[in-house]
Amino acid sequence: MAGPLSDVRIVEMSAQGPAPFAGALLADFGADVVVIDRPQQSGWTPDVARKYDFYMRNKRSVGIDLKSDAGRAQALALIGKADVLIEGYRPGVMERLGLGPDACLAANPALVYGRMTGWGQDGPMAQEAGHDINYLALTGALHAIGQADAPPPPPLNLVADLGGGGMFLVMGILTALHEARNSGQGQVVDCAMIDGVAQLMSAFQAFRQQGSWSGNRQDNIVDGGAPQFGTFETKDGKYVALGAMEPKFWANLLAVLGLREDEIPSRDDRANWPALRSLFAGLFRSRTRDEWVAAMTGKDACFAPVLSIDEAWSHPQMTARATFGEMDGLRYPNPAPRLSRTPGRHRAPAPEPGAQTEEVIADWLGDTA
Repeated sequence: MAGPLSDVRIVEMSAQGPAPFAGALLADFGADVVVIDRPQQSGWTPDVARKYDFYMRNKRSVGIDLKSDAGRAQALALIGKADVLIEGYRPGVMERLGLGPDACLAANPALVYGRMTGWGQDGPMAQEAGHDINYLALTGALHAIGQADAPPPPPLNLVADLGGGGMFLVMGILTALHEARNSGQGQVVDCAMIDGVAQLMSAFQAFRQQGSWSGNRQDNIVDGGAPQFGTFETKDGKYVALGAMEPKFWANLLAVLGLREDEIPSRDDRANWPALRSLFAGLFRSRTRDEWVAAMTGKDACFAPVLSIDEAWSHPQMTARATFGEMDGLRYPNPAPRLSRTPGRHRAPAPEPGAQTEEVIADWLGDTA
């Protein structure tokens, strides 16, 4: 089974974070993703051992010195055979290498040129260094996350890097690729993490303008302010998560907690939220996490235990769904989303840098190399 994207060739410029994440998602569904790795004077020195660089799965690697004329020519020859190029450098880097959009589209007019940055290709901050937390900060998202009496916490690098970055890059690439196959004309996909996160925040922007979302942390319906949506510590020092927003789920939650709605403060009045959170906190500390799991199972109360990474791997729901699989002796998340007829699959672990140089050159360029 070749995969639904098996007719798509992608050149990916070696990088970290959202750009290779996007390439990995496309490779999961069959795209032939070739990474251009650059040799260093002291040899190949990736920051992460390739075995553990899961974003490199299902890809092939060629070693090309982009600082040499011959290397740039070889890279441009590969790009000339590609459907898509993915790069995640600061604005201007690819142009200085002689591989900017103008040069690449001249060599390959139907090319989809995917660019991934944090701040975007233009604007006063375009050349500033940054990471996920910085891009998240500028969009208003970071300010909205966390407890009222504590600084905003870093929510891993999931939201800007992968949600607002990698996922939007995949969407942009597939959209532009579809259009290119109809028109024969490529284009540049300018994907900025601040743009993507702004899209992810659209509902909260609307709530703020409506007046139903305050400007304070832990003071709103889904930021831990409401008692029915948040985390609570259990007797054994672990945690559970609640999301009982709708009336029927709220009623189910109260029933398991042994509470009657007419005997507690109304959750419809925000002034009562601190008292309700305090009440819930005391109740959840009365049992262990597993005891609460047993009590809540089957009660339709929007409840889940807060699991560690290690625990998540073996949870019965994860096992039943085969959410995780194994490749090369390591546990990987299986491809998502799931297609009923042409699903994604793991074909190969991350390659060592430059491992398939001759193979790819012969495969893509043949006698013209």
